Amino acid sequence: MLGGAIGTVLRYWISGLPHKIYDGSFPWGTLVVNLAGSFLIGLFWGLMGRENIATHVRAFLFIGLFGSFTTFSTFAFESLNLIRDGNVKFAIVNMLASNILGVLLVFAGFMIARMILNYKI
Repeated sequence: MLGGAIGTVLRYWISGLPHKIYDGSFPWGTLVVNLAGSFLIGLFWGLMGRENIATHVRAFLFIGLFGSFTTFSTFAFESLNLIRDGNVKFAIVNMLASNILGVLLVFAGFMIARMILNYKI
C-alpha cells in the first residue's frame, strides 16, 4: 500500500512537468512516466536478480511503487481521446512509442544493471 501511495504521488508530480513546457494535445506526461517506469523496472529487476530479495520487498517495488507510477489505463484513455479528437497520427505515435520504447527501456535498464553488477574495480 505504501509503495502504491508513493508511486501515485510521483506519477502525479512527474507527469505534470512536461505540461509546463509543452501545451499541446500529445500526452507527454503519461509517456514520460511510462517510459521512465519501464526503465526503472528493468534496472531494479536486473539489480535484484542475483540477490535473494524478500517477496514483500519485490511486491513493494514492482507492484506498489512501479505499478502505481506507470499507468496503462491512462495511456489507453489518452490514445482513445486522441483518435476521438481527430489526432490519429498522434495516437499512433503514442501507442508505438509507449510500447516499443517501453520494452526497449526495460531491456536497457536490465542490461545496465547487469553491467553494474559485473563491474569490477
